[in-house]
Amino acid sequence: MHRYRLLIEYDGTPFCGWQRQPDQPSVQQALEEAIAAFSGEEVSTQAAGRTDTGVHALGQVAHFDLSLEWDPFRVREALNYHLKRYPVAIIACDAVGMDFEARFSAKGRHYEYRILNRRARPALELNHVWHVPVPLDADLMHEAAQFAIGLHDFTTFRAAECQAKSPVKSLDRLDVRRELDHIIVRASARSFLHHQVRSLTGSLKLVGEGKWQPEDFKAALDAKDRARCGALARPSGLYLVGVDY
Repeated sequence: MHRYRLLIEYDGTPFCGWQRQPDQPSVQQALEEAIAAFSGEEVSTQAAGRTDTGVHALGQVAHFDLSLEWDPFRVREALNYHLKRYPVAIIACDAVGMDFEARFSAKGRHYEYRILNRRARPALELNHVWHVPVPLDADLMHEAAQFAIGLHDFTTFRAAECQAKSPVKSLDRLDVRRELDHIIVRASARSFLHHQVRSLTGSLKLVGEGKWQPEDFKAALDAKDRARCGALARPSGLYLVGVDY
């Protein structure tokens, strides 16, 4: 067998997420059908992160195996040809050893959340940001975010249906900054809980609005109570931007 690693960019708007779902279009299904179309082999792909419905990727990583050896350049070109009806692009393809696994070999994952913070609704960025028309204080949001850095029980910021064995995670980075009309939240960790970044962002928005102080954000984290979480940020603003190996 021969293993290939893909670097993938996609617009998550028309998909139910990365993972295959019955009777719903997924990124995984589109990719696996494209692989079968050029290689004639039915394969199962594994991704570094199972992004949810409407979540985007600039640097998703996936791997798959083929019985025949192909030039990675030809694999990339063939996949892009068969994926052209979808908002999915293969940025790079490499041949890797059979010990590489897109999910379990990952040492770090990086997400970015984009808030459009202006009165006017988005025209060009519809379905690619969370539009918040009220003014947000990015500096105060960043101050609050630093309470989440390090090892914590993130029960407050974990989806009820999260399948992780433990709510304890180590968050390496949670930065907030303003870029003109955008508030950018950047998060890095080895792994994340289900809805963790969107939950953190939703609560940081309350700080930015002045409804919470940074200490209220810390209190919500310390409470280890999902009921203390702010409203979940919309999936449209979330991007998987990179994976470290």
